Amino acid sequence: MAEEQTSGNQVSREQLIELLNEDLAREYQAIIAYVVYSQVIKGAEYMAIAEELEKHAGEELEHAIKVSKLIDYLGGQPTVAAKPVKTSERAEDMLRFDLDSENETVRNYRERVRQCEALGEYAMAEHLRDILKQEQEHQIDLATALGEDVPDVSAMKADTAKGQGEKGQGERGTGQSASNVH
Repeated sequence: MAEEQTSGNQVSREQLIELLNEDLAREYQAIIAYVVYSQVIKGAEYMAIAEELEKHAGEELEHAIKVSKLIDYLGGQPTVAAKPVKTSERAEDMLRFDLDSENETVRNYRERVRQCEALGEYAMAEHLRDILKQEQEHQIDLATALGEDVPDVSAMKADTAKGQGEKGQGERGTGQSASNVH
């Protein structure tokens, strides 16, 4: 993966296109997950968060459009593939894995801002900062719904955030119960 090949802030424009396409695939994943979760989450205590998840779905669509524009600006082709969406029948699981994905997304966008600035693409960095603000709001919403503090993603390693909560869980459509969404 491109993230494993790049260290620090120095990336080429081609590497940045690849990384942004990974981010775009994660935005598609988030759109799907938030749409599904907002409709299937059950329980009186989750009614307000279900409405919030619907709102998040629309915001993730806006992010996907912005990231697609950045990829096009760099001369790349935006991906059409989403990262896999996992599901669970437990509301708390859905929220937990949404939070895990938001943590990964926040960490990645922070890195993208630094990478854009290292390339002298300051306007791109500002667009990504706008997305980052909303992603951090999503983190707060999900952590609050789970009754916990927002995780410090700067202290997490990429493998740690990606692996949280995925142990023993299958992808949607495999007949196994699972969860992990942006």
